[in-house]
Amino acid sequence: MSDQPVTPRPAATVLMLRDGPKGMEVFMVKRHHQIDFATGALVFPGGSVDPGDSSATVRARCDGAEGLNDEELSFRVASVREAFEETGLLLCRRPDTDHVLEAEECDALAPYRDKLEANELDFGQFLDAEDLICCLNRLAHFAHWITPAGMPKRFDTHFFLARAPADHLAVHDGHESVDSVWIRPADVLEQAARGQRTVIFPTLRNVEKLANFATVDDALAGAAAAAVVRVLPWTERREDGVYLCIQPEAGYAVSEEKMPERPA
Repeated sequence: MSDQPVTPRPAATVLMLRDGPKGMEVFMVKRHHQIDFATGALVFPGGSVDPGDSSATVRARCDGAEGLNDEELSFRVASVREAFEETGLLLCRRPDTDHVLEAEECDALAPYRDKLEANELDFGQFLDAEDLICCLNRLAHFAHWITPAGMPKRFDTHFFLARAPADHLAVHDGHESVDSVWIRPADVLEQAARGQRTVIFPTLRNVEKLANFATVDDALAGAAAAAVVRVLPWTERREDGVYLCIQPEAGYAVSEEKMPERPA
């Protein structure tokens, strides 16, 4: 067995937001139990970056691509593509409009979701076929986390915020995710504390960060004004156990957490 650390896989996730009757809500999905990462956990929609996410075709069909290098472009495009594949929410517009697609238009594009997920076509081909413009300018960079060295599966993940189109009802894909919910960040934290929800460490920290904002406008403005610090967690063994730690300057409310004891 090699001692070389696994190279993190580039990935992106998007926190789709809406203002609900009792406060801001975020769309989350529950991972399928057969998925080998975050099994059964409540997570934000997302996944790995595809090679075609930074193609010349995609770049030419994006609002907000100016000034982005190919790597930066690919993370943002992946967050839009993955949101569409997993939830049906698509942050794209027609060339002759300045608003994102309405619910009925997205529903008509649903057959593409499986084709994209199966890599039967790439995102640029999809945009070309339907004459769409990807609205990267509606994303706000929120966080950047890398899975610690030593883990068998590692991701280099960028998190983005986006306002969900008002008339959309996001739905999980039934494959990677088996349940979905629009939920207030405070409710995620409460249910996780009670053991009603499984929420992994990076997701929980970002839900806490999101809970600082009362409205979608507040969250988008806050993300735009804040610097994103790359987070690479590490473990520390202390007298009372092992702790998972992140750097305090990353700006999270919690910078360390005692890990559960493994059964003997």
